Amino acid sequence: MSADPLERLSALVRAEGGLLADVVGPVRGRRPASPASILRAGRRVAPRGREYELLVEAIYEGYLLHYGAARIVHTLDADLALLAGDHLYALGLARLVELGDSEAVAELADVISLCALAQSLGRRELADAVWQAGAAAVAHGAGADHREAKALARTGDPAAVAALRGAAAKAA
Repeated sequence: MSADPLERLSALVRAEGGLLADVVGPVRGRRPASPASILRAGRRVAPRGREYELLVEAIYEGYLLHYGAARIVHTLDADLALLAGDHLYALGLARLVELGDSEAVAELADVISLCALAQSLGRRELADAVWQAGAAAVAHGAGADHREAKALARTGDPAAVAALRGAAAKAA
């Protein structure tokens, strides 16, 4: 089995079968750094780091299907892309629930909702900062500065991007 979490996700979805399996393939296009890469050095997730990387890749791919360019799901059908995104959100969160990590479930649910808010405001840089801070919180734990940064993001405060990035850097 591949060490690459995105390739493992692709194989997992194809193995599930069904409609989504028909549109999942190898990684396509330029591949920017994924928030899952933050988990590699995470002290909170160290014993099960590979599983955390996989589930964060699933949730991130779901996010990309809703708002960006997916990396492994290849379809021109916008409705199918949204359904695939929802499926991948659910797949990642369900695997996280199986690990019994309710703190990380809450954190990644916040990531999903804050990214939806950022995207609705047309603030891609805020969504990127939310992902960075959320992955760092799952990997290393979240402090008061992280919670305060998320509160700024909820209000659309322009200082939220810097606060989230600072919280992510502090956590690592």
